[in-house]
Amino acid sequence: MAQTPIVTLTLNPALDMSTSVGEVRDGPKLRCAAPRFDPGGGGINVSRVIERLGGKSIVFAALGGASGAQLAELLTAEGVDFLALEAPGATRQSLAVTESATGRQFRFVMPGPEWTEPQISAAVQAIAKAVPKGALLLVSGSQPPGFPADFLLTLATAMAGHGAVLVDTSGAPLFTIAATEGAGLHLLRMNAQEAEEVAGTPLQTNEDAADFAAGLVARGVAETVIIARGSDGSVLVSAQGRWFCRAAHVAVKSKIGAGDSFVAGYLLATARGAAPDQALACGVAAAAAAIMTEGTQLCRAEDAEALIAACPVSPI
Repeated sequence: MAQTPIVTLTLNPALDMSTSVGEVRDGPKLRCAAPRFDPGGGGINVSRVIERLGGKSIVFAALGGASGAQLAELLTAEGVDFLALEAPGATRQSLAVTESATGRQFRFVMPGPEWTEPQISAAVQAIAKAVPKGALLLVSGSQPPGFPADFLLTLATAMAGHGAVLVDTSGAPLFTIAATEGAGLHLLRMNAQEAEEVAGTPLQTNEDAADFAAGLVARGVAETVIIARGSDGSVLVSAQGRWFCRAAHVAVKSKIGAGDSFVAGYLLATARGAAPDQALACGVAAAAAAIMTEGTQLCRAEDAEALIAACPVSPI
């Protein structure tokens, strides 16, 4: 099926390790199950899901050291196309431990290598050069140490007239983007807690979330704003309208990767020409499908496709 080219950018990828143990206690050695290793980081996970859903994308990831080499091998094994941006240190690692007795999940995330200003400037040039004309460039995940809060604005400026920039981020970069009138993003996504922090007020209803998102669209921050409202579903606002998609009710095995799976489902549908409300349903279904899988396994295509009918979209 024809689609617009997609490039995902992961500045701070991780070699994800997941395991389980009967009970998490301080003091004694905790004997864990055999670990599972996965290539991780926002954009990388999005591309992995796009591949599973039958689409194509290119991963552009900052990789370094032995952990970066292992991550690259895992991407190759999954058939995901990637370009490596040289990182100034070893790719970080993360650990997710599930306590079998309770189902609780403990996630330990490392910071990643620190970048200098010249390295960051070189990265912007390399990214702009690597992205095909007219492509959708998704920037997802955390920024490594050393990156300024306004880096995404710098990148959006460098990409102006070349490709559309979509952002799924948090913390200082999100606050900086949201405060910048005319930032010019194609898409900005955040979760409900992040939206409330940026808005500075509770967003208790879908209408509240849509009103806040509409304000960002009106100020030119992004053409489309999506606010994920957890197990309830997601709100989308653009010039075409305001919609809420209710999430399907599924058994929760792991919440890891639900957000990345949403972005993948939405992004691929958009790249294939789907209307905003249809793309929203595809994203919510993919997120629900991810919750059904263990550890860091992300979603399965058959689950995502089956759940679309259980994710109704309504105008707000």
